[in-house]
Amino acid sequence: MESSMISRATIVTLMVLLLTSNNYKNVESAGECGRTPIGSAAASLSPCLGATKDVRAKVPPACCARVSALLRTSPRCLCAVLLSPLAKQAKINPATAITVPKRCNIRNRPVGKKCGSKFFF
Repeated sequence: MESSMISRATIVTLMVLLLTSNNYKNVESAGECGRTPIGSAAASLSPCLGATKDVRAKVPPACCARVSALLRTSPRCLCAVLLSPLAKQAKINPATAITVPKRCNIRNRPVGKKCGSKFFF
């Protein structure tokens, strides 16, 4: 029951952040997500929220599928999302979040690519 309440609170928080992100999407995305607003890109990664906060958390298959698709279509977008004010407000740990592609066993992940001050593994 408590876990369900936490999940609902997390989803509500993420939705509020997405609704208020209009001020950031043009400035922060800098075209890294193509024509997709950074808030929409962040929302598509919502199944990853738990895995971005705890390196020991199991990464859900839905998260892996979305990260894989994002890396295939717009690899720079993942960094833009992880380093955005939206991610900071959602208390996403970039150092943990950057490990998600490896934890998903994504074969064509950008190994050794720098994302801010962090590197993909």
